[in-house]
Amino acid sequence: MRKLIEKLAQAEQNFVQTRFLAPRIKGGQVRVKFEGLIKTYQPTPQDFEGWGIFQADAKNTARLVEQASPVQVSKYLEQLNTVRLYLVRPLRGQSWAAYPVNAGDFQQRFGVVKPVVVHLVTLGRAFEPVIARFDGCNFWFDRVDRRSDPKIPSRLAQALKAFVAPDALRINGLTPELRAVYRLIFEKSEGMRVRCSEDRLRRALELGGGRLESFVDHGDYWNTQWVTSQGERHHSAIQKRDLTVLSAGICLDGEDTKFDLQSLVGVVEQRF
Repeated sequence: MRKLIEKLAQAEQNFVQTRFLAPRIKGGQVRVKFEGLIKTYQPTPQDFEGWGIFQADAKNTARLVEQASPVQVSKYLEQLNTVRLYLVRPLRGQSWAAYPVNAGDFQQRFGVVKPVVVHLVTLGRAFEPVIARFDGCNFWFDRVDRRSDPKIPSRLAQALKAFVAPDALRINGLTPELRAVYRLIFEKSEGMRVRCSEDRLRRALELGGGRLESFVDHGDYWNTQWVTSQGERHHSAIQKRDLTVLSAGICLDGEDTKFDLQSLVGVVEQRF
């Protein structure tokens, strides 16, 4: 055991000042394998993200010498197993959430079908199929898969913009995996839309002196429940486009649409 430790220590010492190629994700470290030993280094500069040529030193740091060329990166990736994935959404830096193109193949290879993270994505958009490489721990972006129909990502993006529900999608060439990707993006977008809607209503009411309690989405308008500063509870139908009042919930002699949500609060409070 002692001889093995001495051998590894000598190998590590010999590796100092050696240059090596490695990927670095935002906020991460770089790793290199030599003599069967995996060594981790803290890279400098710390804000670098991408494929780089590093030089190790004796202080467990690795200095970025230069950015790796596309040819060098391709040769590195060629040694790793290929995995086809759909891009779902960006995460941190150049990392994206992704989903398997072929659930059956992915299940057989990895034991479970689920979203994964693919790193150093330099091209692509949501719903785009890409070729990734797996090193036994991480998925690394290789290239966009040009074999797939380029119209499908655009059609899915249009459906998402219109908030078409996942089960209502009717697109030629749509696979179960693509529908799963759409569902993941839709649920995230729907959550963001609800939060944005709530923020708009809440701000308008607070500027007028009221407080939002709840709201229900009815397509072109919201049915809101809100409270005045005196604690009076009201239901009002509010147009989404500009927060115009469609129905105030009280008698305004047919002049409801002359007010927006903010000014409605003052009108209501003056009547009580």
